[in-house]
Amino acid sequence: MITKVASERQGIQSVEVGFRLLKVLAAANRPMMLRDIAKGGGMPAAKAHRYMVSFLRIGIVEQDVSSGRYDLGAYALELGLSGLGRLDPVRLAGPILESLCEEIHETVGLAVWGTYGATIVRIVDAGAPITITVRPGTVLSLSKSATGRAFSAFYRSPFLKKILDEELREAAESSDISITTLRRQLEKTLTDFRNHGIARATGSLTPGINGFSAPVYDHTGSMVAAITSLGSVGEFNVEWDSPVAKAMIEAALALSHRLGFGSVKE
Repeated sequence: MITKVASERQGIQSVEVGFRLLKVLAAANRPMMLRDIAKGGGMPAAKAHRYMVSFLRIGIVEQDVSSGRYDLGAYALELGLSGLGRLDPVRLAGPILESLCEEIHETVGLAVWGTYGATIVRIVDAGAPITITVRPGTVLSLSKSATGRAFSAFYRSPFLKKILDEELREAAESSDISITTLRRQLEKTLTDFRNHGIARATGSLTPGINGFSAPVYDHTGSMVAAITSLGSVGEFNVEWDSPVAKAMIEAALALSHRLGFGSVKE
């Protein structure tokens, strides 16, 4: 009697073989002749042709009548978009945040754009002597916090601009600096962040705490989240070329790739 586990491990070899041809098409990112698809899939052209006929019938590939070249079809696009729609940055960020925390030995977190602005949704505490008071559900300043600055620099939303204007207006009212000057200073800072691909804050929101925040993108190239690291001033290196900054950018890029960023080519 075949056990359930053994049964689950059994598959249909012809399906696995056939999907090698689809991987060849997907990697090429262009219509291909049958002989080239077969060569890439490691099988004779006659065998590959039988698979392509079946794929044509279900719409996962299509064939140009004039050239005879094959390409991915409408059903392949439908499957791809459906898969991308199921990707959850909060769920997928878990292992990446854990690894990042172990690598840089600092508290790290994930933020998304919520109803009230840049909102922390996940925290991995490094257990440092100084407690970081940011917790899930915390909405952060767009102009002062590293996380908020990341959204200000890389996220696009009319609502974000409204909140940011309100912050700058309040800052201008409580200081001798005009709102025009504050806007000019902030835009210069945000341009610097865009050039480096990461935002930072040096004790401006919470005294004694520095932070980096790197944008996370989805398959459309839109920012959907930010990975943030926080540490105490004197221990947390905020230089652009610091190991922490490099690790942050790599972690954000890893999560972006899991969300399909860079997988759709022009």
